[in-house]
Amino acid sequence: MRADITNLLTSHKLRKTPIRKEVLQIFIEAGERALSNNDIEQMLNKPDRITLYRTLKTFEQKGLIHQALDGSGTTKYALCNNNCDVHEHHDEHAHFHCQSCGHTTCLEEVISPNFSVPDGYQIQVSHLILKGLCKDCSAV
Repeated sequence: MRADITNLLTSHKLRKTPIRKEVLQIFIEAGERALSNNDIEQMLNKPDRITLYRTLKTFEQKGLIHQALDGSGTTKYALCNNNCDVHEHHDEHAHFHCQSCGHTTCLEEVISPNFSVPDGYQIQVSHLILKGLCKDCSAV
């Protein structure tokens, strides 16, 4: 697993600092689940908040993570797929927010549709947010 983290940081031209390795490990373990800054803070051992904030912003700029908007008002991040980079994110998928447990998950297989907008409008970013019960909460 450590080799994967080192390879990811190297491929995105990032220095392999301890905080970057730890944060990336947390995202890898989270899988498709999106994490807030607070979630990550709680998993780390008393991180410097500014360093964590900068790490998340750098990861986002370099195409390692993307914002997973879920309508909760809290910024969450999830690991990008393999073809994101510093120039372009390719995360046009839906984010599912469970209204019971509060978890947000990337649904890679649910792609945002192509929207048709009136003349003169240009879409630069779109977010598809789905809300309901996740598979764990609906099974209860």
